[in-house]
Amino acid sequence: MRLLHTSDWHLGRSFHRVSMLGAQAEFIGHLVATVHEQGVDAVVVSGDVYDRAVPPLAAVELFDDALHRLAALGVPTVMISGNHDSARRLGVGAGLIDRAGIHLRTEPAACATPVVLSDAHGDVAFYGLPYLEPALVKDEFGVEKAGHEAVLAAAMDRVRADLATRAPGTRSVVLAHAFVTGGEASDSERDITVGGVAAVPAGVFDGVDYAALGHLHGCQTITERVRYSGSPLPYSFSEAEHRKSMWLVDLDADGRVTAERVDCPVPRALARIRGTLEELLADPGLARHQDAWVEATLTDPVRPADPMARLAERFPHTLNLVFAPERAPDDPHTSYARRLADRSDQQIAEDFVAHVRGAGPDEQERTVLREAFDAVRADEAEREVAR
Repeated sequence: MRLLHTSDWHLGRSFHRVSMLGAQAEFIGHLVATVHEQGVDAVVVSGDVYDRAVPPLAAVELFDDALHRLAALGVPTVMISGNHDSARRLGVGAGLIDRAGIHLRTEPAACATPVVLSDAHGDVAFYGLPYLEPALVKDEFGVEKAGHEAVLAAAMDRVRADLATRAPGTRSVVLAHAFVTGGEASDSERDITVGGVAAVPAGVFDGVDYAALGHLHGCQTITERVRYSGSPLPYSFSEAEHRKSMWLVDLDADGRVTAERVDCPVPRALARIRGTLEELLADPGLARHQDAWVEATLTDPVRPADPMARLAERFPHTLNLVFAPERAPDDPHTSYARRLADRSDQQIAEDFVAHVRGAGPDEQERTVLREAFDAVRADEAEREVAR
Protein backbone atom coordinates (compact mmCIF):
# COMPACT_ATOMS: atom_id res chain seq x y z
CA MET A 1 0.00 0.00 0.00
CA ARG A 2 1.37 3.40 -0.97
CA LEU A 3 0.81 6.26 1.48
CA LEU A 4 1.38 10.00 1.18
CA HIS A 5 2.27 11.39 4.62
CA THR A 6 1.87 15.12 5.24
CA SER A 7 1.07 17.36 8.21
CA ASP A 8 1.15 20.87 9.64
CA TRP A 9 -0.59 22.70 6.83
CA HIS A 10 -1.44 25.61 9.18
CA LEU A 11 -4.05 26.94 6.77
CA GLY A 12 -4.62 30.65 7.40
CA ARG A 13 -1.14 31.35 8.75
CA SER A 14 0.93 34.24 7.46
CA PHE A 15 4.71 34.59 7.28
CA HIS A 16 5.84 37.82 8.93
CA ARG A 17 2.60 39.50 7.80
CA VAL A 18 2.82 38.06 4.27
CA SER A 19 -0.29 36.03 3.44
CA MET A 20 0.49 32.40 2.66
CA LEU A 21 -2.98 31.49 1.36
CA GLY A 22 -1.85 31.54 -2.25
CA ALA A 23 1.12 29.30 -1.47
CA GLN A 24 -1.10 27.02 0.60
CA ALA A 25 -3.52 26.69 -2.33
CA GLU A 26 -0.58 25.85 -4.58
CA PHE A 27 0.49 23.16 -2.12
CA ILE A 28 -3.00 21.62 -2.11
CA GLY A 29 -2.84 21.46 -5.90
CA HIS A 30 0.59 19.83 -5.69
CA LEU A 31 -0.71 17.32 -3.13
CA VAL A 32 -3.63 16.32 -5.34
CA ALA A 33 -1.35 16.01 -8.40
CA THR A 34 1.11 13.85 -6.43
CA VAL A 35 -1.69 11.53 -5.31
CA HIS A 36 -2.77 11.10 -8.93
CA GLU A 37 0.69 10.81 -10.51
CA GLN A 38 2.30 8.54 -7.90
CA GLY A 39 -0.55 6.06 -7.59
CA VAL A 40 -1.14 6.84 -3.92
CA ASP A 41 -3.56 4.51 -2.12
CA ALA A 42 -4.15 6.64 1.00
CA VAL A 43 -3.29 10.13 2.26
CA VAL A 44 -2.48 10.70 5.95
CA VAL A 45 -2.54 14.21 7.45
CA SER A 46 -1.05 14.27 10.94
CA GLY A 47 -2.58 17.36 12.50
CA ASP A 48 -2.42 21.16 12.55
CA VAL A 49 -4.65 21.44 9.52
CA TYR A 50 -5.47 25.00 10.59
CA ASP A 51 -3.25 27.51 12.33
CA ARG A 52 -5.72 28.41 15.05
CA ALA A 53 -8.86 27.15 16.71
CA VAL A 54 -11.12 29.62 14.88
CA PRO A 55 -9.58 29.94 11.40
CA PRO A 56 -10.41 32.73 8.94
CA LEU A 57 -13.07 32.05 6.34
CA ALA A 58 -10.55 31.92 3.49
CA ALA A 59 -8.69 29.10 5.28
CA VAL A 60 -11.93 27.16 5.80
CA GLU A 61 -12.79 27.55 2.12
CA LEU A 62 -9.35 26.24 1.14
CA PHE A 63 -9.79 23.25 3.43
CA ASP A 64 -13.21 22.59 1.91
CA ASP A 65 -11.67 22.73 -1.56
CA ALA A 66 -8.95 20.28 -0.50
CA LEU A 67 -11.53 17.80 0.83
CA HIS A 68 -13.59 17.97 -2.36
CA ARG A 69 -10.54 17.42 -4.56
CA LEU A 70 -9.26 14.50 -2.50
CA ALA A 71 -12.70 12.90 -2.40
CA ALA A 72 -13.03 13.29 -6.18
CA LEU A 73 -9.87 11.21 -6.65
CA GLY A 74 -11.46 8.33 -4.77
CA VAL A 75 -8.33 7.98 -2.63
CA PRO A 76 -9.07 7.63 1.12
CA THR A 77 -7.69 10.35 3.43
CA VAL A 78 -7.13 9.91 7.17
CA MET A 79 -6.70 13.15 9.12
CA ILE A 80 -6.23 14.02 12.80
CA SER A 81 -6.45 17.27 14.75
CA GLY A 82 -3.28 18.91 16.08
CA ASN A 83 -2.56 21.26 18.96
CA HIS A 84 -3.37 24.30 16.79
CA ASP A 85 -6.73 22.90 15.69
CA SER A 86 -10.01 22.97 17.55
CA ALA A 87 -10.74 19.25 17.61
CA ARG A 88 -14.46 19.83 18.03
CA ARG A 89 -14.68 22.28 15.13
CA LEU A 90 -12.53 20.19 12.81
CA GLY A 91 -14.58 17.11 13.66
CA VAL A 92 -17.96 18.66 12.81
CA GLY A 93 -19.65 16.50 10.16
CA ALA A 94 -16.99 13.77 10.45
CA GLY A 95 -19.60 10.99 10.22
CA LEU A 96 -21.03 12.38 7.00
CA ILE A 97 -17.64 13.23 5.48
CA ASP A 98 -16.54 9.68 6.27
CA ARG A 99 -18.87 8.43 3.55
CA ALA A 100 -16.83 10.37 0.98
CA GLY A 101 -13.62 8.62 2.05
CA ILE A 102 -12.35 11.50 4.22
CA HIS A 103 -11.82 10.10 7.71
CA LEU A 104 -11.46 12.79 10.39
CA ARG A 105 -10.21 11.53 13.74
CA THR A 106 -10.53 14.17 16.45
CA GLU A 107 -11.93 12.26 19.46
CA PRO A 108 -9.33 10.83 21.88
CA ALA A 109 -11.78 8.16 23.04
CA ALA A 110 -11.95 6.76 19.50
CA CYS A 111 -8.20 6.38 19.04
CA ALA A 112 -8.42 2.56 18.97
CA THR A 113 -11.17 2.51 16.33
CA PRO A 114 -9.23 2.31 13.08
CA VAL A 115 -10.00 3.14 9.50
CA VAL A 116 -9.44 -0.22 7.79
CA LEU A 117 -8.32 -0.18 4.16
CA SER A 118 -7.37 -3.16 2.05
CA ASP A 119 -4.98 -3.99 -0.75
CA ALA A 120 -3.95 -7.19 -2.50
CA HIS A 121 -2.10 -8.36 0.63
CA GLY A 122 -4.89 -7.82 3.15
CA ASP A 123 -5.96 -5.14 5.63
CA VAL A 124 -4.15 -2.05 6.83
CA ALA A 125 -5.55 -0.49 10.02
CA PHE A 126 -5.09 3.28 10.34
CA TYR A 127 -5.30 4.55 13.94
CA GLY A 128 -5.76 8.31 14.35
CA LEU A 129 -4.44 9.73 17.63
CA PRO A 130 -5.43 13.41 17.71
CA TYR A 131 -3.26 15.76 19.75
CA LEU A 132 -3.66 14.61 23.35
CA GLU A 133 -3.54 17.56 25.76
CA PRO A 134 -2.57 15.71 28.96
CA ALA A 135 -4.64 17.78 31.40
CA LEU A 136 -7.77 17.27 29.30
CA VAL A 137 -7.47 13.54 28.54
CA LYS A 138 -5.77 12.00 31.58
CA ASP A 139 -9.12 10.84 33.00
CA GLU A 140 -10.14 9.31 29.68
CA PHE A 141 -6.96 7.23 29.63
CA GLY A 142 -6.86 6.54 33.36
CA VAL A 143 -3.42 8.00 34.06
CA GLU A 144 -2.66 9.43 37.48
CA LYS A 145 -0.33 12.20 36.44
CA ALA A 146 -0.89 14.33 33.37
CA GLY A 147 2.05 14.03 31.01
CA HIS A 148 2.60 13.53 27.30
CA GLU A 149 4.34 10.18 27.63
CA ALA A 150 1.71 8.78 29.99
CA VAL A 151 -1.33 9.65 27.86
CA LEU A 152 0.32 8.70 24.58
CA ALA A 153 1.48 5.38 26.02
CA ALA A 154 -2.04 4.68 27.28
CA ALA A 155 -3.51 5.50 23.87
CA MET A 156 -1.00 3.21 22.18
CA ASP A 157 -1.87 0.41 24.62
CA ARG A 158 -5.43 0.66 23.32
CA VAL A 159 -4.18 0.60 19.74
CA ARG A 160 -2.10 -2.52 20.32
CA ALA A 161 -4.98 -4.21 22.13
CA ASP A 162 -7.30 -3.60 19.18
CA LEU A 163 -4.65 -4.70 16.68
CA ALA A 164 -4.25 -7.97 18.58
CA THR A 165 -7.90 -8.82 17.87
CA ARG A 166 -7.52 -8.44 14.10
CA ALA A 167 -6.65 -11.05 11.51
CA PRO A 168 -3.03 -12.23 11.51
CA GLY A 169 -0.95 -10.20 9.07
CA THR A 170 -3.00 -7.03 9.49
CA ARG A 171 -0.62 -4.12 8.95
CA SER A 172 -0.91 -0.92 10.95
CA VAL A 173 -0.33 2.82 10.63
CA VAL A 174 -0.63 5.32 13.49
CA LEU A 175 -1.11 9.05 13.01
CA ALA A 176 0.03 11.12 15.99
CA HIS A 177 0.75 14.75 16.81
CA ALA A 178 3.53 14.94 19.38
CA PHE A 179 7.13 15.89 20.13
CA VAL A 180 9.14 12.66 19.94
CA THR A 181 12.63 12.40 21.44
CA GLY A 182 15.27 12.93 18.79
CA GLY A 183 13.19 15.36 16.79
CA GLU A 184 14.55 18.80 15.94
CA ALA A 185 12.20 21.71 16.66
CA SER A 186 11.91 25.12 14.99
CA ASP A 187 10.71 28.52 16.18
CA SER A 188 7.28 28.26 14.56
CA GLU A 189 5.91 25.39 16.67
CA ARG A 190 3.77 26.16 19.70
CA ASP A 191 5.31 24.94 22.96
CA ILE A 192 3.53 21.84 24.33
CA THR A 193 5.74 21.36 27.39
CA VAL A 194 3.94 19.79 30.35
CA GLY A 195 5.57 19.09 33.69
CA GLY A 196 8.84 20.38 32.33
CA VAL A 197 8.82 17.65 29.64
CA ALA A 198 7.67 17.94 26.04
CA ALA A 199 9.25 14.92 24.34
CA VAL A 200 8.12 11.30 24.42
CA PRO A 201 10.31 8.31 23.44
CA ALA A 202 9.90 6.78 20.00
CA GLY A 203 9.41 3.43 21.72
CA VAL A 204 5.80 4.31 22.55
CA PHE A 205 5.02 3.44 18.91
CA ASP A 206 6.47 -0.06 19.12
CA GLY A 207 4.20 -2.70 17.63
CA VAL A 208 2.94 -0.77 14.60
CA ASP A 209 4.39 -0.75 11.11
CA TYR A 210 4.49 3.01 10.54
CA ALA A 211 4.00 6.08 12.73
CA ALA A 212 3.13 9.17 10.69
CA LEU A 213 3.97 12.11 12.94
CA GLY A 214 3.03 15.76 12.94
CA HIS A 215 3.97 18.80 15.05
CA LEU A 216 7.64 19.41 14.20
CA HIS A 217 8.04 21.47 11.04
CA GLY A 218 11.21 19.84 9.72
CA CYS A 219 10.97 16.62 7.70
CA GLN A 220 12.94 14.03 9.67
CA THR A 221 13.38 10.34 10.32
CA ILE A 222 13.34 9.28 13.98
CA THR A 223 13.52 5.60 13.02
CA GLU A 224 12.72 3.87 9.74
CA ARG A 225 9.18 3.36 11.02
CA VAL A 226 8.72 6.70 12.84
CA ARG A 227 8.88 9.86 10.74
CA TYR A 228 7.86 13.50 10.62
CA SER A 229 6.75 14.88 7.28
CA GLY A 230 7.27 18.46 8.44
CA SER A 231 5.24 21.44 7.28
CA PRO A 232 4.87 21.87 3.50
CA LEU A 233 5.75 25.58 3.76
CA PRO A 234 8.14 27.57 5.96
CA TYR A 235 6.56 29.46 8.84
CA SER A 236 9.65 30.96 10.51
CA PHE A 237 13.17 31.95 9.51
CA SER A 238 14.47 29.11 11.69
CA GLU A 239 13.28 26.90 8.81
CA ALA A 240 15.60 28.57 6.30
CA GLU A 241 17.61 25.37 5.84
CA HIS A 242 14.60 23.05 5.65
CA ARG A 243 13.80 21.11 2.51
CA LYS A 244 10.00 21.15 2.49
CA SER A 245 8.53 17.83 1.43
CA MET A 246 6.11 14.97 2.04
CA TRP A 247 6.86 11.28 2.59
CA LEU A 248 5.83 8.79 -0.07
CA VAL A 249 5.70 5.57 1.95
CA ASP A 250 5.37 2.03 0.59
CA LEU A 251 4.14 -0.61 3.01
CA ASP A 252 4.81 -4.09 1.63
CA ALA A 253 2.96 -7.35 2.31
CA ASP A 254 5.01 -7.99 5.47
CA GLY A 255 4.78 -4.44 6.82
CA ARG A 256 8.28 -3.42 5.72
CA VAL A 257 8.62 0.31 5.06
CA THR A 258 10.38 2.14 2.26
CA ALA A 259 10.05 5.90 1.99
CA GLU A 260 11.13 8.70 -0.30
CA ARG A 261 10.65 12.45 -0.12
CA VAL A 262 8.48 14.42 -2.51
CA ASP A 263 9.46 18.08 -2.60
CA CYS A 264 6.82 20.75 -2.09
CA PRO A 265 6.65 24.02 -4.05
CA VAL A 266 7.96 26.91 -1.94
CA PRO A 267 6.99 30.43 -3.03
CA ARG A 268 10.30 32.06 -2.18
CA ALA A 269 13.63 31.03 -0.65
CA LEU A 270 14.50 32.16 2.89
CA ALA A 271 17.78 33.82 3.85
CA ARG A 272 19.26 34.88 7.17
CA ILE A 273 22.05 37.41 6.78
CA ARG A 274 24.18 38.99 9.49
CA GLY A 275 26.64 41.87 9.73
CA THR A 276 26.80 45.63 9.94
CA LEU A 277 24.43 47.51 7.67
CA GLU A 278 27.25 48.68 5.42
CA GLU A 279 28.59 45.12 5.14
CA LEU A 280 25.20 43.78 4.13
CA LEU A 281 24.70 46.48 1.54
CA ALA A 282 28.16 46.01 -0.02
CA ASP A 283 28.91 42.27 0.21
CA PRO A 284 28.79 40.85 -3.36
CA GLY A 285 28.37 37.34 -1.95
CA LEU A 286 24.87 38.24 -0.77
CA ALA A 287 23.58 39.00 -4.28
CA ARG A 288 22.06 35.50 -4.44
CA HIS A 289 19.57 36.51 -1.71
CA GLN A 290 18.08 39.50 -3.52
CA ASP A 291 14.92 37.61 -4.47
CA ALA A 292 14.60 35.78 -1.12
CA TRP A 293 12.58 36.58 1.96
CA VAL A 294 15.28 38.01 4.20
CA GLU A 295 15.86 38.25 7.93
CA ALA A 296 18.73 40.66 8.56
CA THR A 297 20.61 40.75 11.86
CA LEU A 298 22.51 44.01 12.27
CA THR A 299 25.62 43.96 14.45
CA ASP A 300 26.30 47.72 14.34
CA PRO A 301 27.30 49.00 17.80
CA VAL A 302 24.87 51.91 17.31
CA ARG A 303 21.55 51.50 15.51
CA PRO A 304 21.93 53.03 12.01
CA ALA A 305 19.41 55.40 10.46
CA ASP A 306 16.59 53.97 8.31
CA PRO A 307 17.99 50.43 8.22
CA MET A 308 14.88 48.74 6.82
CA ALA A 309 14.46 51.21 3.97
CA ARG A 310 18.13 50.96 3.03
CA LEU A 311 18.11 47.17 3.16
CA ALA A 312 14.96 47.03 1.06
CA GLU A 313 16.76 48.83 -1.77
CA ARG A 314 19.04 45.81 -2.16
CA PHE A 315 16.82 43.09 -0.65
CA PRO A 316 13.25 44.13 -1.57
CA HIS A 317 11.71 41.18 0.30
CA THR A 318 13.27 41.93 3.68
CA LEU A 319 10.68 40.92 6.26
CA ASN A 320 12.43 40.92 9.61
CA LEU A 321 15.12 43.08 11.18
CA VAL A 322 17.04 42.06 14.29
CA PHE A 323 19.46 44.30 16.20
CA ALA A 324 22.24 42.34 17.91
CA PRO A 325 25.27 44.54 18.66
CA GLU A 326 28.22 42.29 19.32
CA ARG A 327 28.61 42.66 23.07
CA ALA A 328 29.50 40.34 25.91
CA PRO A 329 26.44 38.58 27.43
CA ASP A 330 26.95 40.39 30.75
CA ASP A 331 27.24 43.80 29.14
CA PRO A 332 24.62 46.03 30.83
CA HIS A 333 23.63 47.37 27.41
CA THR A 334 22.64 43.92 26.12
CA SER A 335 18.93 44.03 25.32
CA TYR A 336 16.39 42.35 27.57
CA ALA A 337 15.01 40.37 24.61
CA ARG A 338 18.47 39.04 23.78
CA ARG A 339 19.09 37.99 27.38
CA LEU A 340 15.83 36.02 27.31
CA ALA A 341 16.46 34.38 23.94
CA ASP A 342 16.17 30.57 23.98
CA ARG A 343 14.98 30.53 27.61
CA SER A 344 11.72 28.83 28.59
CA ASP A 345 8.99 30.45 30.67
CA GLN A 346 10.08 28.26 33.58
CA GLN A 347 13.69 29.41 33.31
CA ILE A 348 12.68 33.07 33.08
CA ALA A 349 10.50 32.73 36.18
CA GLU A 350 13.32 31.03 38.09
CA ASP A 351 15.71 33.81 37.05
CA PHE A 352 13.22 36.37 38.34
CA VAL A 353 13.01 34.63 41.71
CA ALA A 354 16.81 34.61 41.94
CA HIS A 355 16.98 38.31 41.00
CA VAL A 356 14.39 39.40 43.58
CA ARG A 357 15.39 37.11 46.42
CA GLY A 358 19.11 36.68 45.83
CA ALA A 359 18.80 32.90 45.53
CA GLY A 360 17.03 30.67 43.02
CA PRO A 361 14.01 28.49 43.87
CA ASP A 362 14.48 25.12 45.54
CA GLU A 363 13.06 21.91 44.07
CA GLN A 364 9.69 22.29 45.79
CA GLU A 365 9.35 25.84 44.50
CA ARG A 366 10.35 24.73 40.99
CA THR A 367 7.55 22.18 41.14
CA VAL A 368 5.06 24.90 42.16
CA LEU A 369 6.19 27.09 39.24
CA ARG A 370 5.97 24.17 36.82
CA GLU A 371 2.47 23.26 37.99
CA ALA A 372 1.39 26.90 37.64
CA PHE A 373 2.59 27.07 34.03
CA ASP A 374 0.93 23.72 33.28
CA ALA A 375 -2.34 24.98 34.79
CA VAL A 376 -2.26 28.09 32.59
CA ARG A 377 -1.63 25.95 29.50
CA ALA A 378 -4.47 23.59 30.41
CA ASP A 379 -6.82 26.53 30.99
CA GLU A 380 -5.91 28.01 27.60
CA ALA A 381 -6.53 24.63 25.95
CA GLU A 382 -9.93 24.27 27.65
CA ARG A 383 -10.96 27.75 26.54
CA GLU A 384 -9.95 27.00 22.96
CA VAL A 385 -11.97 23.78 23.01
CA ALA A 386 -14.99 25.69 24.30
CA ARG A 387 -14.83 28.38 21.63
